[in-house]
Amino acid sequence: MALITAANISLGYDKHSIVKELNFTVNSGDYLSIVGDNGSGKSTLMKTLLGLVPLISGQIQFADGLKANEIGYLPQQTVIQKDFPAAVREIVLSGCQGRCGLRPFYNREEKKLAMQNMERMGITDIKDRPYRNLSGGQQQRVLLARALCATQKVLLLDEPVAGLDPNVTSEMYTLVEKLNNEGITIIMVSHDITAAVQYSSHILHMGETVFFGSKEEYLKSSAGKKFLFDFEHVEEKNYA
Repeated sequence: MALITAANISLGYDKHSIVKELNFTVNSGDYLSIVGDNGSGKSTLMKTLLGLVPLISGQIQFADGLKANEIGYLPQQTVIQKDFPAAVREIVLSGCQGRCGLRPFYNREEKKLAMQNMERMGITDIKDRPYRNLSGGQQQRVLLARALCATQKVLLLDEPVAGLDPNVTSEMYTLVEKLNNEGITIIMVSHDITAAVQYSSHILHMGETVFFGSKEEYLKSSAGKKFLFDFEHVEEKNYA
């Protein structure tokens, strides 16, 4: 079942298009990786799906009662965000804000949900620690728990492993895969094409060449072959 359908959408800022006439669908249970060159509009697409950036043209449809404010979102972190002084439990609980309506406080069910998601992410032992004092991997687990408080349907993850060491990166991918196996639809922006091909069910390639389809179709496409070749060539140079 299609949860999100993008039909002939154009994305950008101040009516200046970065991407034109993009089409794709995201079905319930999909794991979609969005790949492509820097500046190709990947993060802009994320913000457009969330309603943070208006569409220039085209249409995005949400099904199954899904609303933009019911999508869990893990954005790229800034230096200021990494230094946020609040405690872990406060940050996770803030993911329930969309459930509060006009209430100025969190109820028992929301506090229970926050605790359950901290347990899912394995961070209950640090729930009272300041967020700013955590490692990068711990901070990402906190933000994932927060995002899960907003949704049980769709998670949007913008470069969730950026800046993490290889072991923590592997742990993060395993966590996201586990959530997908539990039925949560994943949409992830990634520069790691190897991981995208390993974990994804579908690939959206943005840039000079646009591709959308299953990962098997992507691997056979000219866009996929070229991007994989370029990525592997860069990796070889980095380790030389």
